Amino acid sequence: MKSKFYRKVLPNGMTIIFEKRNLPVVAVAFAVRNGGVNEEINEKGISHFIEHMLYKGTPTRNAKKIAEEIEKKGGELNGFTDEAITAYWCKMPSKHLKTALEVLSDMVKNPLFDEKELEKERKVIFEEIKMRKDNPHIYVLDNIQRELYSGTLGKNLIGTYETMKSIDRKRIIDKFRQIYQPNNMILGIVGDANFNEIIGFVQKSFGDTKGKVPEPEFSAKNNSAIEKRRGIDQANLVFAYHVPLSNDDKSYAAEVLGTLMAGGMSSRLFSEIREKRNLAYAVKGDSNINNFFAYNLIYIGTTKENVEIVKKIILDEFKKVAEELTEKELNQVKEQLIGNYHISMEDSQMQMVNLLLYEIDGNAQKFYDYEKNINAVKLKDVRELAKIKNYSFLALVPE
Repeated sequence: MKSKFYRKVLPNGMTIIFEKRNLPVVAVAFAVRNGGVNEEINEKGISHFIEHMLYKGTPTRNAKKIAEEIEKKGGELNGFTDEAITAYWCKMPSKHLKTALEVLSDMVKNPLFDEKELEKERKVIFEEIKMRKDNPHIYVLDNIQRELYSGTLGKNLIGTYETMKSIDRKRIIDKFRQIYQPNNMILGIVGDANFNEIIGFVQKSFGDTKGKVPEPEFSAKNNSAIEKRRGIDQANLVFAYHVPLSNDDKSYAAEVLGTLMAGGMSSRLFSEIREKRNLAYAVKGDSNINNFFAYNLIYIGTTKENVEIVKKIILDEFKKVAEELTEKELNQVKEQLIGNYHISMEDSQMQMVNLLLYEIDGNAQKFYDYEKNINAVKLKDVRELAKIKNYSFLALVPE
């Protein structure tokens, strides 16, 4: 089924992307083209801090009213901060689209940044930092980037105690005014709505003030580290390697390789490490591929004694892929990825995020070419990417 997709860049620079669906549900998000990758090292975490504060009230809505206007009409409200994007979204019965647009636009245009609320939320983020640090699985996933990059990407997206203590109200307001302008914003909608009415709302509600997103400052590297911690029983490790950026056609070969190695229970490493050798319970893969930076990772939970054994298995398996991968196995993985792609489109909120991420990388329309681009991946390109020359490695092991 061909999707009904619409995209328009308004004179003020705001981009509107819309996929029409006939179900009586609509997912809506306002996003800015800014995240952790755009931060200076001494302000790390400020994008995430701003995200939290936008839910804390405007001149006409306090935090409770923001939540009630969405939830009491059957909606869900949330947001997220990533390296290249910050977004505020809700999912509603489509008859309440106007409410969704009014509440979210008020949040991204008119936050109060109340001093008392700011200090309270700072404490909440401190607790979030502790929570992520205390969970070994999350900790290694959060910190593998410091082994892959120098500069701002080498610092945790959520920030540190030091940076979060130093970010005051003035700095937050200055950053907000710099970033949250129409030319840096995307409105993404998936569901039962009218595109012309959406355009009319934005033209009426947003001016044409221009903002500027800071350029990222980082460089790629490869490094390995093993940390010890008391009070844990399992070793948690991440193996990661740089791959082509999303504006390179070979990025699709990188997706194929990542799925082949650790994409589910049928993957090579799940079979080799868990099923054949019983060395781990969790064997998982992930990719972080965009126009700024790109890497694949493999996460494994094992015993302290097996860390080096597991690492050797990973490297040996990459070598086998580089030398032995067949067209048959390649086509199986392509079918897996294309199936996952179609499943991801089922949920309107997930589809809205898909389109936002593609728009951040250039144009959301390209999302609909995914199946064609995966099918075009060549065996030689996957084999070549599997020749791992350099990698980064982080393990948190029991003391």
